[in-house]
Amino acid sequence: MIVEYADRVWRGESDDSIVDAGTSGKGVHTIADGVGWWPGFGNVITFETEGELVLFDTSSPFSAAQLHEDVRAWTRAPLTTAFYSHGHIDHVFGTGPFEASGPRATIYAHKAVVDRFERYLLTNGYNAVINQRQFQAPNLRWPSSYRHPDVTYTDALTVRRGGLTFDLLHAKGETDDATIGYVREHRLLLPGDLFIWVTPNCGNPQKVQRYPREWVHALRRMAAMDAEIMLPSHGAPIFGRDRVRQALLETAEWLDSLVTQTLELLNAGARLDEIVHSVQPPAHLADRPYLRARYDEPEFVVRNLWRLYGGWYDGNPATLKPAPDAVVARSVAELAGGAAALADAALKALSDGDERLAGHLAEMAALAAPDDPGVHRVRAEVFSARAAGELSLMAKGVFSWAAAESRKRS
Repeated sequence: MIVEYADRVWRGESDDSIVDAGTSGKGVHTIADGVGWWPGFGNVITFETEGELVLFDTSSPFSAAQLHEDVRAWTRAPLTTAFYSHGHIDHVFGTGPFEASGPRATIYAHKAVVDRFERYLLTNGYNAVINQRQFQAPNLRWPSSYRHPDVTYTDALTVRRGGLTFDLLHAKGETDDATIGYVREHRLLLPGDLFIWVTPNCGNPQKVQRYPREWVHALRRMAAMDAEIMLPSHGAPIFGRDRVRQALLETAEWLDSLVTQTLELLNAGARLDEIVHSVQPPAHLADRPYLRARYDEPEFVVRNLWRLYGGWYDGNPATLKPAPDAVVARSVAELAGGAAALADAALKALSDGDERLAGHLAEMAALAAPDDPGVHRVRAEVFSARAAGELSLMAKGVFSWAAAESRKRS
């Protein structure tokens, strides 16, 4: 029973989130009469109503064929309508197989989804690199064509299909093009990626601007809808009004605390370095299974807040117009007695438990002596250790990538 599974996830007895497989690969689960849930990396919510198939989110280019097969085992109704919760590629690539064998669907999305697709074309190579690094997927290639929405909206839109009413609301959070869905007949909330069963993804160090304060507002707005069921686009369903409200309001409280602390320090004139190492999330929420820093991290959120409100200057005058990193590294290496001495210091810092300092020293050593295999062996060791000690997918991805770079040169 899906309700029992969702209860185990709620209690922390099973993992199902944007970084956990959960029940992926087991087809469409029926949630209510005419409502299905297809779990994957990018869940899809399915609706059968008066002979029509409606999808909320449509999965990725890597799973579109499996989605089509699984949905067709659940219903043979033609796809007439789809909604994008936002424009990330794991949500917008699943209509092709349906449209190849049936009518062209009408796709609804916020108007900023179109702008996102245009930006993806401009930065195709960059998006390939950063996602290879983030997800440790060296063969990943970024798409160069997109199924654009047929109907876009600005603030809110209500769509009636068959016997169902879909209320769409625009929100900012992980993206600027997010759509919240609410299905009145089922008191069903569709938050997209505004709730992903881990701490909010609003600090991603390799991606464009996120909107933490606006995300807080969106979470509280969703809580006020008093939904009985919430089906996020990553992670397990949540059943019951009280649980839905708790998950949303506590996530809002967690994120609002980071926003408030960061703005207080920023307004007091603190440097970014001080803020990053001072702001901490609320300790009393640390045990919540939906507030684990498994994907993004609090200090990344702080940096994103600084970027949003404070610009790129971090308060350190030396970094306003800095020397090239390699020039600084060579100078420090000379003072230390050579790149090998820096590498030795990195290993000592690692053995002393100061992995952050070890990272600085190992990177300086490699910049000072980029062709030294011994230095690269140390860099690989340091960043492998850093990756092993991290909980968030983003930190693991960056550190693992760095280690792999040096292993190739050692």
